[in-house]
Amino acid sequence: MDAMDREEALRSRARRVLPGGTFGNFPGDVILSHGQGGRVWDVAGREYVDFLLGSGPMFIGHGHPEVLEAVREQLSRGTTFFANNEAGIALAEAIVEAVPCAEQLRYVSSGSEADLYAMRLARAFRGRDRIVKFEGGYHGMSDYGLMSLAPKQLANFPQAVPDSAGIPRAVRDEVLVSPFNDLDAVTRLVEARHEEIAGIIVEPLQRLIPPAPGFLEGLRALCTRFGIVLIFDEVVTGFRFAYGGAQAYYGVTPDLCTLGKVIGGGFPLAAVVGRADIMALFDRAAVGEDRFLMQVGTLSGNPVAAVAGLKTLEVLRRPGTYEAVFATGRRLMAGLEAEVARAGIPAQVVGEPPLFDLVFTEGTVGDYRATLRADRAMAAHVNQVMRAGGILKGDSKYYISTAHEGRDIDQALDAFRGAMRSLPGRAA
Repeated sequence: MDAMDREEALRSRARRVLPGGTFGNFPGDVILSHGQGGRVWDVAGREYVDFLLGSGPMFIGHGHPEVLEAVREQLSRGTTFFANNEAGIALAEAIVEAVPCAEQLRYVSSGSEADLYAMRLARAFRGRDRIVKFEGGYHGMSDYGLMSLAPKQLANFPQAVPDSAGIPRAVRDEVLVSPFNDLDAVTRLVEARHEEIAGIIVEPLQRLIPPAPGFLEGLRALCTRFGIVLIFDEVVTGFRFAYGGAQAYYGVTPDLCTLGKVIGGGFPLAAVVGRADIMALFDRAAVGEDRFLMQVGTLSGNPVAAVAGLKTLEVLRRPGTYEAVFATGRRLMAGLEAEVARAGIPAQVVGEPPLFDLVFTEGTVGDYRATLRADRAMAAHVNQVMRAGGILKGDSKYYISTAHEGRDIDQALDAFRGAMRSLPGRAA
């Protein structure tokens, strides 16, 4: 069986045993075999520049030799214990030292879990039930998280719209929704209903959209004014925008934040971190039975993930690391903008140098509803043509890694030029 036949056989096997033929993440027509640095290969042998990066975790690239060595050493000592281990303690210390809001930490295994527990912590700490989130913000797969992420019907604020079947109707009443980057709107909401609100959860960079000047600062002041818990969802941005995360990059410190992706070095690991007085609710002896928040996870603080995360953070601390990532990202951003300008296509790059995409629309993209103006069909076509040119990315993100090189950016821009030429009405 040649490589192409093997690939098709695997797709057929996947369709038999997986709903939709996928793991629920990336389209099932792509079946990856291995990765190295900033590139991956599929089972048919096609090579891609990888801007997907496993949806973000592989920030220092695939198969980093120092991470692999640390993992191999730990594997011989044990893979999981359901008890404290030295690597997990050391990683917690490194995170607390790095992240401005972090005084204590509790591990979980996924970003969805981290967001779920952060919201539960806010409710337990405040003794209130309602959470404010921003339309278009992604906070994992919990019932609370899947409110107004990508509503198919736009509702009047602050009404929440469930994004999935199977969510109890009652949950809708516990989530209040506001437009991102509209400080006046969220201020009016909180002023009117602050006695009901436990916390405000926000992605400091919402999917791709940077915060407007003063927006995060205004949220911080609003939460301080009313004693509401401010949660930054940094599952994506943590250790990506700066060693201290987006809160260090933007200069605004929340009460709690959630981390994932980068801190596991490619293994399942996430965490809730924050103020010690809030994190104390995880400690029965400190707060008593009535206020105790139960949290147990079979793989929480897994030592293999912890050593991978520790080594990843060590690599990121080295001089010049973030400067190089930002330079790489800026070069690709500028190249994409130049190409759409040359083609006369209304489009703009939205995001920050380590994480961004091209949005095919005119006007400012400052919130979820602005993204609905984008030409999604054009974006899908461009992504498809670029994949044929050896560029792998998600539907709406370029993730930049420390492993990406100049030749990777050159190839991406060449593929993008080909995609521009392939658009209807363009010269071949």
